[in-house]
Amino acid sequence: MKISGVTIIRNAIVNDYPVVESISSILPMVDEMIVAIGDSSDDTEGLIKSIGDPRIKIIHSTWDPAIRTGGQILAVETNKALEHVSKDSDWIFYIQGDEVIHEKYHPVIREAARHFQKDQEVEGLLFHYEHFYGTYDYVGTGRKWYDHETRIIRNNRSILSYRDAQGFRKNGIRKIKVASIPASVYHYGWVKNPVNMKIKQKTVARFWNNDDNSLNEFLATEDFYDYNDFNSIRRFEGSHPQVMNDRIEKKNWDLDLDIRKDKYPFKYKFLNWIEKLTGIRLFAFTNHKVIRWFKPGTIEKAALSK
Repeated sequence: MKISGVTIIRNAIVNDYPVVESISSILPMVDEMIVAIGDSSDDTEGLIKSIGDPRIKIIHSTWDPAIRTGGQILAVETNKALEHVSKDSDWIFYIQGDEVIHEKYHPVIREAARHFQKDQEVEGLLFHYEHFYGTYDYVGTGRKWYDHETRIIRNNRSILSYRDAQGFRKNGIRKIKVASIPASVYHYGWVKNPVNMKIKQKTVARFWNNDDNSLNEFLATEDFYDYNDFNSIRRFEGSHPQVMNDRIEKKNWDLDLDIRKDKYPFKYKFLNWIEKLTGIRLFAFTNHKVIRWFKPGTIEKAALSK
């Protein structure tokens, strides 16, 4: 079984992306790592090379400034990167520059990939998400945050990144068929110094907004993000991936957020209550259809039964 890693990145230093941690978190599970670097104003390439792993293959791309709606450029660039995956790879492990995999999930991810390797009906592996907010101590909750997404796809050229690269679709249309696995992606995109957070938002805003007037108004706002503007959060009680330790130790800001606040409108509070009660998120937008559920130990149990 061969797994290729893929990520795209642009201006990693300017935007303070934990991309080194992202790549490092999946390197133990991949045979090659495709890193597509967009035209950057900083030394993003030097940052990636500093990882010093021979499996990393850097490719270069120029992001089209004309693609300015809803983050579509991210899917365009992701699909460019997918074209560089070795043809003999079975799976593609896609990770974004602000996502990290905890090492405790490595065994189950490997086992699931092996288990479904020959099950061609399964087109991807579905992960749970933890969306950290403000600091490494808080996690966003409720329907504002997507709770699952596909991060491992079969090496099939018809499976393409969709919309803003949150997920994938077959031929850009059909939802892909996936197996849900008990592993999580730790998303740190909303964890930055409040000044850096606003600077990052301004840097990427032109790839999400094609209205010049509203874009210019946003760019003129203060360089400080107010983390009190949230719907619902909870404290994170677990451990972070080891690759994040150094970054966490160097954190230079503090936040004390009131986790008692729940600012969702009533209809969303009701839907959140249903989700907590049943585990089902009603009326949610997804790019996938779950057809399998994986339990660790499946391969070992199958071998013992023979």
